[in-house]
Amino acid sequence: MRQISLLTGHTFAILLGMTISYTDVAAQTGTLKEQVVGTWAYVSVDTVQPDGSRQPMYGTNPQGLAVFDGSGHYILMTSRADIVKFASANRMEGTPEENKAVVQGMIAHFGTYTVNEADKIITFHVANSSFPNWNGAEQKRPFTISGDQLKWTTPASSGGTAEVVLRRLR
Repeated sequence: MRQISLLTGHTFAILLGMTISYTDVAAQTGTLKEQVVGTWAYVSVDTVQPDGSRQPMYGTNPQGLAVFDGSGHYILMTSRADIVKFASANRMEGTPEENKAVVQGMIAHFGTYTVNEADKIITFHVANSSFPNWNGAEQKRPFTISGDQLKWTTPASSGGTAEVVLRRLR
């Protein structure tokens, strides 16, 4: 009976290792959708103007995660690292300036996503967003994956293009 328990534990460890190895390989060599699956940390979020100049949208050290699961659900949150704490310990008592800093200093949304392999476009089907105008919206983003880097672009309201760069967390 003890040998069976050891064998089962050993077999489990081997299978777990194979699963982890397969996941790493799929993330690097699978379809684009398989490569997108995972957890990503923000590296930069810049507005790129037509003349090539860049302006960080969430500061030089944006914080946040984008998580894509294998069944087509996603959640992402991006924030400035330097948002000042509220004077009150109650978030419902923020001043107009504090609330403005939060609204302008972060964005979050979740929903489902699809990947168009041929055109290399990820489409966010936004269920809900911290910017309510996006609720129910469909947003298409041309994207690339190179190793552990995911990059997409989107039209920005400031006349340029937003360029988002993320790195895969392992």
